[in-house]
Amino acid sequence: MAELTHFNEERRARMVDVTDKPPTVREATAEGFIAMAPETRALIENGAIQKGDVLAVAQVAGILAAKRTHELIPMCHPIGLTGVDLSFAYQEEPCGVRITATTRCKGETGVEMEALTACSVAALTIYDMCKAVQRDMVIGPIQLLSKSGGKSGEYHRA
Repeated sequence: MAELTHFNEERRARMVDVTDKPPTVREATAEGFIAMAPETRALIENGAIQKGDVLAVAQVAGILAAKRTHELIPMCHPIGLTGVDLSFAYQEEPCGVRITATTRCKGETGVEMEALTACSVAALTIYDMCKAVQRDMVIGPIQLLSKSGGKSGEYHRA
């Protein structure tokens, strides 16, 4: 396991200096899941949730969240994202919605946190829009599926 780099000589938190790193194309894909009752999923599929088009709103929320990750996670760098895309898939067993987010940039540091944040906020948005009909929905797991670019190279979840 690599040495932790987010501490200074006094063992206090710091944002890693990436000044000398060459910019490379970087991409990350993360996945999240929100479990719910079949009746709730049917309401989403049929556009019958009173707050509106759940997945359209979750899509926009996920994109906005990816763009603002550095404002939410203290040691993340602001990144000039060149692409953010979310997709949603209805799942039967367990019943719910699978969320996939892919983020891209050309920069000095990776976009894994942006993909994970996009999935998290999209799932939270689905919960918020559906909580009037079901409060016991469960979010998770949220996990990194793959990343590419940069010094550490490729990663693919086994």
